[in-house]
Amino acid sequence: MILYEKKEKESRKEYAYRILKENIMSLELKPGELLSEVELSEKLNISRTPIREVLMRLKNEHLIEVKPQSGTYVSLIDLDLIEEAIFMRFALEEKVLKEACNYFPEDKIIELEKNLFAQNIIASMDGGEHEFHKLDTSFHETLFLGVKKKAIWESILKISTHYNRMRLLSQKKDSKELVVKQHEEILNIIKNKEKDKVENVINYHMRDSRKSWEYLTKLDEENSKYFKRNEEK
Repeated sequence: MILYEKKEKESRKEYAYRILKENIMSLELKPGELLSEVELSEKLNISRTPIREVLMRLKNEHLIEVKPQSGTYVSLIDLDLIEEAIFMRFALEEKVLKEACNYFPEDKIIELEKNLFAQNIIASMDGGEHEFHKLDTSFHETLFLGVKKKAIWESILKISTHYNRMRLLSQKKDSKELVVKQHEEILNIIKNKEKDKVENVINYHMRDSRKSWEYLTKLDEENSKYFKRNEEK
């Protein structure tokens, strides 16, 4: 587990929550991994009572699973929760892009261009999945912020915890260059106000991101154990 620097005025409980969630979302703590309250308390320098409160908070976000007489585990990736996130993202991102075609602030255009520049650099390198994933997420966040839909983006993040872990796994296998190309197309659609192209580009973007998922969930020896099976639900 990576222990990031504590932020100014951040309480120990908030720090523990942030560290655990970031390690789960980055797959530093693997799906299915057993968590020890005693070890977490020692590593994070916080008593066990607030640790339990943090774990319950993460349980409510579907990131922690408590099994009676067994222990506390990082939740396996649930494909049903991923489908819900995709449904929500498709519906909302289509509307956001269409609104962006009507008006999108110049400073946000510049942010997207800088983001794409960084994406291109990472895409040309071996590895870099974590950095690329952060840039990918930031790109979509900027789209929502550009049309003043910050609260909606925050709601999407809450429902997308399993989706984003899947995306990070798949980006180790998938073509980063293809993702960059699709992001460039999204930016051009906004610049040229081509509202009629929005539905197609969102369809392709969502569809292509799912191409390697079946392999990951069923055939990949390293990663297939990270997914929740029907009999476990």
